[in-house]
Amino acid sequence: MLSSQPVLVPNEHGELFFMVVPGSDERKLNSSRKLVADSVIYDLEDSVPTNKKGAARQLVLEALESYDIGSTEKTVRINAVGSGLEIDDLNVVLRSKYLEALVVPKVQSAKDLEFVSRMIDSIAPDSSRANIRIIACIESALGIMNIREIAQADPRIDGLLFAAEDYAADTGLIRTKSRVEFLYSRQRVATTACAYGLQAIDMVCVDYQNPAILEEECLEGRQWGFTGKQAIHPKQLETIQQVFSPSEKDIERANKIIDKYNEHIKKGIGAFNLDGKMIDMPVVKWAERLLAKAKVMSRSTTRV
Repeated sequence: MLSSQPVLVPNEHGELFFMVVPGSDERKLNSSRKLVADSVIYDLEDSVPTNKKGAARQLVLEALESYDIGSTEKTVRINAVGSGLEIDDLNVVLRSKYLEALVVPKVQSAKDLEFVSRMIDSIAPDSSRANIRIIACIESALGIMNIREIAQADPRIDGLLFAAEDYAADTGLIRTKSRVEFLYSRQRVATTACAYGLQAIDMVCVDYQNPAILEEECLEGRQWGFTGKQAIHPKQLETIQQVFSPSEKDIERANKIIDKYNEHIKKGIGAFNLDGKMIDMPVVKWAERLLAKAKVMSRSTTRV
């Protein structure tokens, strides 16, 4: 017997990490076939020079159509709505029936995502149209201010992603090793995602040569409620996976809490003592949520 309240897991997919691959780099695109990641993001935006945008679209379309990457999700990051490049991006990549999700950068308002959703309805093949998900990137002060409306913009919205570098550029924040300057914005993204049952994807760790910094960022993000993290280098994947996955110790404790709760509820006892700590309904809900998340993740064959 569990609590009568529903357990809200971020989403049914359970992604942990997103590996970004430049859409104009044929070598890296080919290498993406070997990546053990939950989702590969073929990028048409920041990693692609302006004079290679057209070529990148065709390379990404080829990757969508011909690459066998197992159960790893095929995702494309388009250029921002209003950039003048987004329509060409969508006209090309939406032709593929293998596209599973779109990452929309620099989202300022719900209208940006409503436009993308209309393009999906107009262009995507009938066989895949209903299943294409949208991940909204929050990268500006205006995006943070409009985040509630963004989260509810369309049924296809599946996650909110925080992009630190663009946010710092937009707001004039000064980057520090402590990352304290991002505390408000990161926590707002994670909290809003939780409120609306979406994935919360944390910022890139740009110091990819320093595993200690990456682990610190991952622990911080998970503590704040993020469900996953972006990666820009394959060597980051294992750490992200390990930190964001429920540990055996966490799962064991969650199961123990549920078992003891069921025992006590039969006796008409609400709060009870377990290993010297008080257990009440908020703790029981935490245990239910963690076990639900662990169950979702166990379905994936790409875990390391």
